Amino acid sequence: QRVSLRHAQARAEEVARVSYGKLVAMMAAKTGDIMAAEDALAEAFQRALEVWPERGIPDRPEAWLMTTAKNKAIDAARKASRIDLKEEVPEMADPAMTENDAFPDERLSLMFVCAHPAIDDSLHTPLMLQAVLGLEAEDIGRAFLVPGKTMAQRLVRAKRKIKDARIPFVVPDRSEIVSRMAAVLEAVYGAFGADWLADEQPLADEALYLARVVVEVTPEDPEALGLLALLTFIHARRDARVKDGVLVPLPEQDCALWDKDLNLQADAILQKASSKNKLGRFQLEAAIQAVHASREVSGRTDWRALTQLYAGLRAIAPTIGAAIAEAAVVAEDAGAAAGLACLERIDRQALQLSQSAWAVRAHLMTRLGRVAEARLAYDQAIALATDPPLIRWLEAQQTKLSQRLN
Repeated sequence: QRVSLRHAQARAEEVARVSYGKLVAMMAAKTGDIMAAEDALAEAFQRALEVWPERGIPDRPEAWLMTTAKNKAIDAARKASRIDLKEEVPEMADPAMTENDAFPDERLSLMFVCAHPAIDDSLHTPLMLQAVLGLEAEDIGRAFLVPGKTMAQRLVRAKRKIKDARIPFVVPDRSEIVSRMAAVLEAVYGAFGADWLADEQPLADEALYLARVVVEVTPEDPEALGLLALLTFIHARRDARVKDGVLVPLPEQDCALWDKDLNLQADAILQKASSKNKLGRFQLEAAIQAVHASREVSGRTDWRALTQLYAGLRAIAPTIGAAIAEAAVVAEDAGAAAGLACLERIDRQALQLSQSAWAVRAHLMTRLGRVAEARLAYDQAIALATDPPLIRWLEAQQTKLSQRLN
């Protein structure tokens, strides 16, 4: 049944958002070549936009795309004479597979491949975010405060390394899992936050699913449990995060909109993680979210407890994000001047590309009555923001600041 090109494009975009990582992972697991898998899949999506309007959208578009991508990969390999057809084509082609067949989810294997010790440590998480979860190099670079073009070049080199080193696409044994786990957890966390303010949040949903899968593989790992608790706490507030298209900051959210059952589940997971007596970053971040969640019962936020938790977090995981969040919390606990002092202790150059740093600075300058500096900081924060609900909230704060001057 014929459909409009717009309808076909919308369906293809939906499948890409939800299933890109699964499709690339399955292709790469067969060939060991992530770039070739990405290229073949891109051609398959292009072919879909040519075929679907005329023939209709398949009942199983993922399987249709996989079959098409496999055929594209075989054609490319033949043209480049890169494979021994007698040995490789049967494995890749899988001629029995049709668009109605199911296929395995290879993403966890690919995540551990991306965290292989042969790959530069600084690229483990960015590589997973792109290869497994489909994020653009520009967005990844922004998250890591690196120019998008530079990040793209680094990712290409990492993918070539995987192919050239013939790194096997398998979940490694337990000893190797331990050494690679931190990067895997970091990538899952990064994916969860990629679309956290969107109306539809397929990456957040997939990240939560992957966090559960990691816990199934390593049920006694306290940090895997900590991450699952953290994501569950945040997911419980999904319905309260945006109102009328505008971000609602956590301290201002309506607790009645939080999912109480998910908060209870998250708390139980965190308790299990804590029972391992091996404190880590994600357990501390989950504990921070647990303090926020307790406002549902107490009616207040314990800013002193949050200050102490952030100090502990920064001690074991000294990231720029943690330092910025600590400054915001200290401002609530000890005053705007104290918060600003924390913010100004952070390396200024590192803060230039951080939207959250500028937003916190604008808020603190406003509280301190330093209006000109607040307006400049809001301008910078808005320029760096990409999520519409966040942009609208920042613009609203800027408008309130201007009204104070009139």
